[in-house]
Amino acid sequence: MQVSDSIDIDAEPMTIYRQLADPSLMGRWSPENLGTAAPGRGPLTVGEEFVGRNRRGPGRWSTACTVTAAEPGERFALRVHRIGLRRPLLRGAIATWSYTLEPVGPRRCRVTETWQDDRRGWPDAWAARFDRLVTRGSTFDQFQAVNIRRTLERLKADLES
Repeated sequence: MQVSDSIDIDAEPMTIYRQLADPSLMGRWSPENLGTAAPGRGPLTVGEEFVGRNRRGPGRWSTACTVTAAEPGERFALRVHRIGLRRPLLRGAIATWSYTLEPVGPRRCRVTETWQDDRRGWPDAWAARFDRLVTRGSTFDQFQAVNIRRTLERLKADLES
C-alpha cells in the first residue's frame, strides 16, 4: 500500500530540501508528528538515525527512523523500523516516507510526499482491523492521504510566508 500527493511551492528546491531533511522541523507541518528527540537535527544524511515523536488524539508514541536517501535539492527519505510508547523498542518494518523535489519554474518546486506501508509480515485481516481502530474507521491509505495533504499545505504556507 502506498499513498502520494504533490503540491507546488514558490521556493527553490534547496530551500525546501534543507527543511525536509531536518526531521526536527516536521512538527511544524505534520498533523501527527511532533518533531524529534535528539539526535535528529538536520539536514541529515544517509544512515543517520533519529527518534520521531508522534501523537494522534490522546495517543502518543515514538518511532526509530533511519535516513535512506539524502540527495540535496532532489530527494529525502526515511524508513521507520521501531515503535513504542516512550521509547521505540518493538522492531519491525513499519513504513517508508519520501519527499521528492522537482523544479517546475524559476523559484518554484513540486514537492511529492509518499508514504509506503512496510508491514509485510502482518496478516491482512489483522492489519485491516488495527488500521480501522487507530484511524477511527478509515483504512490507513485513506487516513494517510488526508495527513499528507495537510502536511503539504502547511509546508507550502510556511515556506511561502
